[in-house]
Amino acid sequence: MPRQLSLEVVGALYPNADGSNRLFELRMLNPGDGISLIPEPTNKADPLAVAVFSFRGFQIGYLSAERCGWIGGKIRQGHDIRAIFQRGTRDGALIRVHLDGGIPTLPSPLPPGVWTEDECYACSVDPESGFWPDYIPPDD
Repeated sequence: MPRQLSLEVVGALYPNADGSNRLFELRMLNPGDGISLIPEPTNKADPLAVAVFSFRGFQIGYLSAERCGWIGGKIRQGHDIRAIFQRGTRDGALIRVHLDGGIPTLPSPLPPGVWTEDECYACSVDPESGFWPDYIPPDD
């Protein structure tokens, strides 16, 4: 099992309850900035939800449904999971987490000419079908 992995942050297009703008806060972050992960067991939509906050304390979204149960379970069991901002995406972000309490490190940049995940995702979308697959970042 990898000790570090990249996770997708979703829900950045929605405003926070206090009126703050999640996308604005995302655009203010730099790669390597600290991120907090907070389970939300009282969340009515998903009791396994894990909220994602910037180091300034603004919510920027949630972990994707595919990962929130597993990561939230580790946090509730007392695992020291640390996270940093990796990069913004067109409607959210990727964060980098270390599962064993270590300091997360950013993955190496892609060499020129190699497609990013967003570009690969865009190629997989068929607008005529009406189906838009969820982007799932690769594990290391």
